[in-house]
Amino acid sequence: MPIFEYTCQSCSHRFEHLTRANHEPVCPACDGTALDKQLSTFAVRASGAAPRDDFGGSGPCGSCGDPRGPGACSMN
Repeated sequence: MPIFEYTCQSCSHRFEHLTRANHEPVCPACDGTALDKQLSTFAVRASGAAPRDDFGGSGPCGSCGDPRGPGACSMN
């Protein structure tokens, strides 16, 4: 089951959605269904590689400490 990122056209909330059969994504902030699918990227870090400092996306910050990872909390 792939995870997609969306931005709500109504309230501009960015969120992730775990895709399941016959289950359309809905904005968790406003229940909107007019969504824009975002281009997702993934990161792979090789052993000993330096972390990237040049990525400064405007999406979920991940600073709340939610164990589910960035974008999982309701702070966004």
